[in-house]
Amino acid sequence: MMTVNEVSKLTGVSIRTLQYYDTIGLLKPDGYTASGYRLYDDTALERLQQILLFKELEFPLKEIKRIIDAPDFDRDKALSQQIELLTMKKEHLEGLIAFARKIKTTGVNKMDFNVFNTAKMDEYAREAKKQWGQTAEYKEYEEKTKNQSSETQKTAWKNLMLIFVEFGKIKNKEPGSKEVQLLVKNLQDYISEHFYQCSNEILNGLGKMYASGAEFTENIDKAAGAGTAAFVAEAIEIYTAR
Repeated sequence: MMTVNEVSKLTGVSIRTLQYYDTIGLLKPDGYTASGYRLYDDTALERLQQILLFKELEFPLKEIKRIIDAPDFDRDKALSQQIELLTMKKEHLEGLIAFARKIKTTGVNKMDFNVFNTAKMDEYAREAKKQWGQTAEYKEYEEKTKNQSSETQKTAWKNLMLIFVEFGKIKNKEPGSKEVQLLVKNLQDYISEHFYQCSNEILNGLGKMYASGAEFTENIDKAAGAGTAAFVAEAIEIYTAR
């Protein structure tokens, strides 16, 4: 656990900014010292890294919060897209630097504004944003949770993980068995009640994401045992095909 002062020194983010992130619900501390100072764990620091990467791409704080709070936010996929956007930004800046140097050394021979064109980068960003919490399902989730405390939201996620723990206990059974399929139905109903309406199509997509090998797989297998994410995905595929 790190104090707000230690996090500020480590990251270069001012204490006042960290306090503001807490106020708007963008980055909540994991706890407080006896004196009332904020404390941050590794999970909070990972979230701060995501916030700072999106800030480098000039995303508004409100939009950053919406993206990383989305129930289907995939950190690994977001990182790949951020790397692509940052690379585009780097190439754009290098082009501007070269253009400025050319003007300085040789003067302006013709009016060329192509170097200022960011259309390709802007289009990629727009496409990426469509995958970052812009769905109707996320809007429903946002509406359901807007008046909930952070503790209530944490409990909802914790109970969701407990369903995966139940899957882990029966992953030696056939994924198409009645017991396993009933648990898939419980998972679908829980998502619909606490997050967003989970149709068979959406559930099928979630199943693929659970077994994608990214953060979701890691978290599920960590909580419920190795191989659970893949087992859930197979059970979901059978359930949605019926």
